Amino acid sequence: MSTFIEWSNELSVGIEEIDAQHKVLVDLLNQMHEAIQQRHAAQVTSDIIDQLGEYTRVHFAVEESLMRILHYPDYERHKEEHEQLIGQLSELRAKLDTGKNSISFELAHFMKTWLTKHIMETDKSYTSHFLAQGIRPELSHGSWTKRFWRSLQGP
Repeated sequence: MSTFIEWSNELSVGIEEIDAQHKVLVDLLNQMHEAIQQRHAAQVTSDIIDQLGEYTRVHFAVEESLMRILHYPDYERHKEEHEQLIGQLSELRAKLDTGKNSISFELAHFMKTWLTKHIMETDKSYTSHFLAQGIRPELSHGSWTKRFWRSLQGP
């Protein structure tokens, strides 16, 4: 089975920690897509959607914190994009809860389009500002948010 979203250097913002978080989001989307394609129980898809929503919030909090700390000039617009996505995810989640199974495909394709466009356009725009403010591309050795996220999921 083919991968729904293939990670590539084109998706990299050039900051290790942010790229690691984006890879987690890509992995969750790939898991969701695979569950949908294999017609797993709605509960499996629902659980993955919940994980995607929670990790998206973790990732947005990290990005927005860095933007505030580093005085990113386009912070408000970027934050608004994040808030709009959270709202759209909530709406799609509500549709799923009403039993509209086709929403899973709608959600997967919506998230794929949104995530790749957001990373390649909006997120990449902060890289030069972050680097100019002293963020090193190797922000961490191993993703601390990935380890944190795994700890929330349990063994």
